[in-house]
Amino acid sequence: MILNKTNENLMVFAWGVALVATLGSLYFSEILGYVPCKMCWFQRILMYPMVVILLIGIAIKDVKAVYYTIALSIIGYLVSTYHYAIQKFEVFQQSAPTCGQVSCTGSYINWLGFITIPFLAGLAFLLILVASILIWKNMKEE
Repeated sequence: MILNKTNENLMVFAWGVALVATLGSLYFSEILGYVPCKMCWFQRILMYPMVVILLIGIAIKDVKAVYYTIALSIIGYLVSTYHYAIQKFEVFQQSAPTCGQVSCTGSYINWLGFITIPFLAGLAFLLILVASILIWKNMKEE
């Protein structure tokens, strides 16, 4: 299915969000030296491919790329939400998995008292999911 202008703009938006999230995670780990925990790695594994998938979808003007981004975003959002919960809520911290070298309950950043790295990842997954669903909805209407 060929991209119309609205869907193309939404795909470019979703790609931009995925790119910023990817570059942000690399900045935190490679520039600031924050070692990612196991949950952060899962989120990266789900986010990084979306940069490539969306870019290819935009380049070949194929909206079917959103089938993959919807799936990756839903899983990524759930992982991010759980990771955020084990950072912020004591009841979840007690059941938190052992994450190895770096604890999943720790926070490298805590901006405004609630913005952590998993919060930022969850926001990115949510924005990509909403854009992807809007594209999918537009495809159904055409």
